[in-house]
Amino acid sequence: MTAPTDSPGTTQPPTKAPAKDPWDLPDVSGLVVGVLGGTGDQGRGLAYRLARAGQKVIIGSRAAERARTAAAELGLGVEGADNAECARRSDVVIVAVPWEGHAATLEALRAELAGKIVVDCVNPLGFDKQGAYALKPEEGSAAQQAAALLPESRVTAAFHHLSAVLLSDPAIEEIDTDVMVLGEKRADTDVVQALAARIPGMRGVFAGRLRNAHQVESLVANLISTNRRYKAHAGLRVTDV
Repeated sequence: MTAPTDSPGTTQPPTKAPAKDPWDLPDVSGLVVGVLGGTGDQGRGLAYRLARAGQKVIIGSRAAERARTAAAELGLGVEGADNAECARRSDVVIVAVPWEGHAATLEALRAELAGKIVVDCVNPLGFDKQGAYALKPEEGSAAQQAAALLPESRVTAAFHHLSAVLLSDPAIEEIDTDVMVLGEKRADTDVVQALAARIPGMRGVFAGRLRNAHQVESLVANLISTNRRYKAHAGLRVTDV
């Protein structure tokens, strides 16, 4: 006689958990977002868009007074502080500093950034008479350099391909682009994707681990060439997802 499938001594196949919907993203509306380099064009534009979407934003700068001035110009409840205070008070910290100061800035903030989600959007680029070209850091990319310098932080990479002109223009209601998000842990990249989605017209798309960040950073050199040729502010769209 054949034993029932639930008889003692029989082994049942493991039940697989249903796959998580990749677009099931967390609610990030209550997170405080710090922007290091928030007085520069890219950082200031991101701060403006996130604050306009209702996010609490703190601009960081080496000089607190400069950050406070930039925050007051933006309005929307944006605050300004020196980099260390910005990092301490924020849940998520976007790094939008110039490539030349990237390593020194992060080294100085290792303690303040411990445990935080750090979103690196720095593009290592060089310029000559032929235009922009990609640089390759010793670690492989700016994001990988950040991960090496911040071993206790949750480093991700995103927001590389956004036009500072479009971000800062109050007449533009939507930013029609996708944001490629890279990182080691899905929980962290989900948070960053959700932040991108707070900006109307924008969508965060997972694009791999940090080892793939170099080509994402490098693509900015191609977009600069596109923008110069067509007098545009080109972004990216990922199809079929």
